[in-house]
Amino acid sequence: MTIKRYGAEKSGAGGQNLPFARAVEADGWLHVSGQVAMVDGEIVGGNIVEQTHVAIKNLIAILEEAGYGMEHVVRVGVWLDDPRDFWSFNGVYKSYFGEHPPARACVQSSLMVDCKVEVDCIAFDPSRK
Repeated sequence: MTIKRYGAEKSGAGGQNLPFARAVEADGWLHVSGQVAMVDGEIVGGNIVEQTHVAIKNLIAILEEAGYGMEHVVRVGVWLDDPRDFWSFNGVYKSYFGEHPPARACVQSSLMVDCKVEVDCIAFDPSRK
């Protein structure tokens, strides 16, 4: 079995090097690290709808870089800063995952950066085993 890391050299907010990979692939499985509403190393402003779009687009970009698609996502983890954002988040989420709904956990949590949402996922492609 080989392990491939994606984006371990990328920078985070303020140009800091982050001590983890954006994704790790092993034996057909791709584990994507939590994505927030970050563009060019900085958190974008906006409400939960705007930030959710950016976070999920960041997640999709990593999936595509690794050669996976939304149909390969089997599990998603979601952290919301404010539980009142749940229904608005769900509306955006459904627009991306509606045709291929994965298993999901969604919790309220204080986030480590000043944002409203963080999303990670696990994808599987049996042809990559």
